[in-house]
Amino acid sequence: MAIQQEQNFSAPEFFAHLIKRDKSAIEKVVRAYTEHLYRGALGLGFSPDAAAEVVQSVWVTFFEVVSNFEGRSHIRTFIFGILYNKASEMRKDQGRYDDSDPIEEVLDRRFDSNGHWLRPPVDPEQFMITSQTMELINSCIDRLPVSQRMAFCLKEIDDHGSKDICNILGVSVTNLGVLLFRAKNRLRECIESKGPKQA
Repeated sequence: MAIQQEQNFSAPEFFAHLIKRDKSAIEKVVRAYTEHLYRGALGLGFSPDAAAEVVQSVWVTFFEVVSNFEGRSHIRTFIFGILYNKASEMRKDQGRYDDSDPIEEVLDRRFDSNGHWLRPPVDPEQFMITSQTMELINSCIDRLPVSQRMAFCLKEIDDHGSKDICNILGVSVTNLGVLLFRAKNRLRECIESKGPKQA
């Protein structure tokens, strides 16, 4: 149902109804994306109650600014951009927003002065067989800085394309690559530090 609705969302006549705050058009958008937004907020590490609050805040803002929507991007991109901003605001309010990123230093400690492994990566098969992967991965995703978490969740969990993600986060393709690189390396460090150790 959401996919069929999304196909109509790109039509100019639908944009016109949306900008005029047509009740039917807004209802279609809300029905199509509320669950996706909620899952996205959960993926960013919010509790179920906080995720519901973020989603509600997204829709309040959407109703306030929908008349500014020009249809140059997909409506999904516009809405997820609001989600990212609201998530960032909530993190700042909670005092959990952290812009520092020492991941390069952490990675450097894996190698000696000659570039040889001091602590090689855990064998993937051994890890998958012996660890409680989902709980561990979710715990580590929750520790990512919000911008990295959002980039990772949009790309790897919600399967958004790079162009959409760049529009949502307001970053260049290069910056997105950096965010994903850092997120994946942070996740690897976190998972391996909590998961099974190599012999």
